[in-house]
Formats: sequence, structure tokens, C-alpha cells
Amino acid sequence: MDERKTALIFKAFCDENRIRILKLLRGGEKCACKLLEEMSISQPTLSHHMKILCDSGIVTGRKEGKWMHYSISAEGVRIAKEYLTELTTANPTRENEPCCGE
Repeated sequence: MDERKTALIFKAFCDENRIRILKLLRGGEKCACKLLEEMSISQPTLSHHMKILCDSGIVTGRKEGKWMHYSISAEGVRIAKEYLTELTTANPTRENEPCCGE
């Protein structure tokens, strides 16, 4: 598991605005203009949050005319779940290692 990619994934979930964006996207693809209306934030702020969400792989974007359309990526979600499971699952082989040179 790549630590850098793991950090990018979980960074996506570490902001209230990004959580709100994800909740809005649960209903399906949304144009950036609709997200701007529902979020009451500036376009640069939305772009910042969408870059983090897209870099994580949780959200994908596609350009249509002058607007971006965003949706939740099923593959990105699958990977995030896999990483969370791997991070939080006990590893018995490591638990049995002696501590402090014992």
C-alpha cells in the first residue's frame, strides 16, 4: 500500500466542504455550476476542493463545453475501502514481534 496515495485518499475526507460535495454527488453527476449554487462558495474555492477530490480518485471530472461535470468514481471508492480495511485490520504476524529488542 502506497502511503502517498493513502494520504491523498483520506485527505479528501478531511474537510466539511468536501464531505458536503460528496453528499451532493451521491445523487449522480453534477455540473460545477450546480455545485457552486448549492455550496454558496466561490469558484476558486470549489476548484480547490474538486482538485483534492479528483487527485484522490474518489471523484472524476469530465469537461463539457466550459463546465466540468463531476461524479463519484466507483473504482476510487473501492480502492478507498480497500485501503481503509488494510490500515485497520490487525496483522497477527506483526503483533508477535518482540518489542524493544526483547
